[in-house]
Amino acid sequence: MQVQLPKLNFPVSTFNLKEVDGRLFIFDQSRRKFVNLTPEEWVRQNCLVFLRDQKGFPMSLLAVEKSFRLNGKLLRYDIVAYSKNASPVLLVECKAPEVKISQKTFDQIAVYNLELKVPYLMVTNGLDHYCCVIDAENSRFHFLREIPDFENL
Repeated sequence: MQVQLPKLNFPVSTFNLKEVDGRLFIFDQSRRKFVNLTPEEWVRQNCLVFLRDQKGFPMSLLAVEKSFRLNGKLLRYDIVAYSKNASPVLLVECKAPEVKISQKTFDQIAVYNLELKVPYLMVTNGLDHYCCVIDAENSRFHFLREIPDFENL
């Protein structure tokens, strides 16, 4: 199968793809199943592989598309990375490559973080990546030059 997927600002990786009834699917190593390959899913899968291969996050400590309730509303986060002691440390919001990262994107991840209370937030559309650390004591955040390695969280 010859498929032309958009080039993203992640290291090139190999993915397991399949076509079923004219629809393309990608194997998600975290969920251990094939999922519909949407533009956002393409970014999410590249980000997962980046976190695993480049930043040292064990796949077993990465959760994908889990639902939670906040103020009675059902929400779903893209990726949460957990520490060795099972506390959430990094929340990632993925957007399709054509979606510009905006204040609205940061507002969305901030709302999700009201529930998860992670120290690190990352927003990506596959082309632009932003990562910040939350300074809870002073109610501020600081943008980082790069996404921290798992061992440094």
